[in-house]
Amino acid sequence: MRSKPVRAALFREEVGTVSTLEAPDEVNLAAQAGGRIEQLRVRQGDRLKRGQLLVVLDQTQLRAEVVALQGQRNESLLNYRRFEFLARTGAASEIQRDALRQNWVAAESALKAKRADLAYRDLRSPVDGYVSDVRVNPGDVIKAGDPFTTIQRNNRLLARVEVPARYGPQLRIGQTVILQDALTPHTIVEGLVRSIDPRVNSGTQGLLVKAEIDNPDGSLRNGQRLRTRLVLNSSEKLSVPFAAVTQSSGQNFVFVVGSLEQLQGNPGRITKEQLAALRQRLNTTPQLRFALQTPVQLGPLQNNRYPLLRGASAGQAVIVTHLLSLRHGAAIQVH
Repeated sequence: MRSKPVRAALFREEVGTVSTLEAPDEVNLAAQAGGRIEQLRVRQGDRLKRGQLLVVLDQTQLRAEVVALQGQRNESLLNYRRFEFLARTGAASEIQRDALRQNWVAAESALKAKRADLAYRDLRSPVDGYVSDVRVNPGDVIKAGDPFTTIQRNNRLLARVEVPARYGPQLRIGQTVILQDALTPHTIVEGLVRSIDPRVNSGTQGLLVKAEIDNPDGSLRNGQRLRTRLVLNSSEKLSVPFAAVTQSSGQNFVFVVGSLEQLQGNPGRITKEQLAALRQRLNTTPQLRFALQTPVQLGPLQNNRYPLLRGASAGQAVIVTHLLSLRHGAAIQVH
């Protein structure tokens, strides 16, 4: 026979529900300047780095304007320097020099503004993330401010968990939320509650809880629905293994490893003659122990252990093998 001890184990009070994932860091990308799309360098689902080139708008006219403004700036600068020299020798007035300086400064400002316009023709990603639906094609004309795609940062997600309102008094910031696979009890990831909506949904009578989830590999997606367990509380309780429990007529039992003295205190249907015979066997085999069928009251099964509410004590050993062949008072040798 094999036995295991009655020991303390961690048990959680949980609410089972379903959650929907959302990406809190979502950028609706729009051009700062309008124009015809010359190059489209992204597709739906692409992973982006901050600063990566996404779209190139037609730049032909702007480049020509930049070249023209560069010429005007250079000419203004040359005239200013010439009159600055002449003003120092007295061949030109300071008023003429200052006017030409103003012309040069204005030309320089106009050139910088046009170069900025040209830079707006290269649309780059403002953040790391993934490309959502791309709603334009090469050759399309887009307007300034019109979104053409969305960039989602999936490395950090929020799980939107709706919890029945009756659990409201037990909800706390920082409680653990466990996300599980839709088809199996396998845990995918755990997160922590970050916010609790004070309002109750009148239709579902639920409270919206949001938990922060780390998703460094991007395996979870915005909008995904997953089985979810919200841990309301956790505490250590005495417990027995699943394999130690039998049931008869709706009552749970375990077989506690006991001594002859304990059996005599609770003999059940064993007669005095049988007890005497057992004592004789004990004299020749002192390592003998006895299976004491003990009624127990148990809580819900978690991690292959039952919380023990009543019936056995810490440190006692319970038998976990050959339960079907055991009876109360059976002589056993425990390994």
